Amino acid sequence: MPPALRRAVETPQTSAAPSDTQDLEQLDEQGVTPFHLKVLLVSGMGFFTDAYDLFVISVVAALLKSEWGLGAFQLSLVNSSATLASVIGAVVFGRVADVLGRRRIYGVEVLVLAAGAVASALSPSLWWLIAFRFILGLGIGGDYPVSATIMSEYAGKRSRGMLISLVFAMQAAGLVVGPILALIFLSSSLSHDLVWRLLLALGAIPGLAVFLLRRQIKETPRYQAAHADAPEGESPDSAGGEGMLGGFRQLAANRRVLTWLIGAAVAWLLLDYAYYGNTVSSQLILSSLDPQQDVRRDTFLQLIIFVVAALPGYAVAAFTLDRLGRKFVQLLGFALMTVSFGVIAVVPGVATAVVPFLIAYGVGYFFTEFGPNTTTFVYPAEIFPVDVRTTAHGLASAAGKLGAFVGTFALPLLLSAFGVQGAELSVALVCAAGFAVTFLLPESRGRSLEELEQEAGWERQQADHGSAAPAPAPARAG
Repeated sequence: MPPALRRAVETPQTSAAPSDTQDLEQLDEQGVTPFHLKVLLVSGMGFFTDAYDLFVISVVAALLKSEWGLGAFQLSLVNSSATLASVIGAVVFGRVADVLGRRRIYGVEVLVLAAGAVASALSPSLWWLIAFRFILGLGIGGDYPVSATIMSEYAGKRSRGMLISLVFAMQAAGLVVGPILALIFLSSSLSHDLVWRLLLALGAIPGLAVFLLRRQIKETPRYQAAHADAPEGESPDSAGGEGMLGGFRQLAANRRVLTWLIGAAVAWLLLDYAYYGNTVSSQLILSSLDPQQDVRRDTFLQLIIFVVAALPGYAVAAFTLDRLGRKFVQLLGFALMTVSFGVIAVVPGVATAVVPFLIAYGVGYFFTEFGPNTTTFVYPAEIFPVDVRTTAHGLASAAGKLGAFVGTFALPLLLSAFGVQGAELSVALVCAAGFAVTFLLPESRGRSLEELEQEAGWERQQADHGSAAPAPAPARAG
């Protein structure tokens, strides 16, 4: 095991940081270790929870539509409140993790998430539910930049894409477990009022289960190396008087990094409009195929799409990303999403016939997962300098969640006004724009984080007088 990784696992947090380039080079050349698998599990369970909590609302909203007599606008608010809050959570938690360290903030976000999930289950009315889902969304947003960055900063460069992808792929389990639990509860004698409350309350359990494990993860060697000269508990930003705003100014001052941030953020925004819009509104979309069917039929079809299309997409992405490259996979995914959802929008009969619709919809889902839904998460954890890595990831994921908010809010309204064809046409056009934006991004496959930092021309702000110093030399392959 490389010395940098051994220190992270075995020594107290106050031990000396790995400050030499050789340590980071050894870290880059390592394979997958048991410690990586621990980080993968601890981080991944957060994404299982995120996916479960965000997407089970599709079933809950379908039940509340009749239970509480909700209209299209009210359903849009229920569907989208958590995604709007995650915009704030991603920015705040992302910046704090750069200022105070990844380890100090890790685990706090799942406590916020769990509190929101339990409170949502106890909601006495629509507006209480919206407010508690907002709290839940703050925790979900915070999980994205911190978990992704911790995994990327521990990973070797040849397996980094796979490991970050597998953290994110735990979403797939959340996508599947939600509909399964819903089908079990709906097939029982439980009232619909109790069913939706149970579905929301169960979303607190996985996050709480890994809270203590998250608190045991040590600070990453790369963060320690970059901040070795700063007083304990301070980053170069805070020591230099820049505080919380310093990282945002640094990102804006470097033209190449800013271009990458725009590419990562806009691509994620466009992807999440399509992905969250379709997924959270899937009950409404599927019910339009046959309005006479009940919620159990639509939940079963939703489960089939996730199992047959989404799960394989996540797996293929994780195990090919380090060979095919991030940019190729993202371009391919956006292109096939445009075609698949465009077919639903413009080919006569596809939007109303069950089998052709499910085929086109399923293909779109496969290339969403084996495509930009994975790569938009991986990219920001790799291409930004260590000083602002969680800040930039937080901004990119916040842009994604802003797109998710627009998608989850807009698609029920588009479905009501223009039907499935109109809604899916908007999705296809957004995916085409995502294809174009991808050309702003570099290829990060097989490259060390330090090489990418040097390519960006990044200058580190020193803790003593805020003076600029060159980034570390890139780690070279042995």
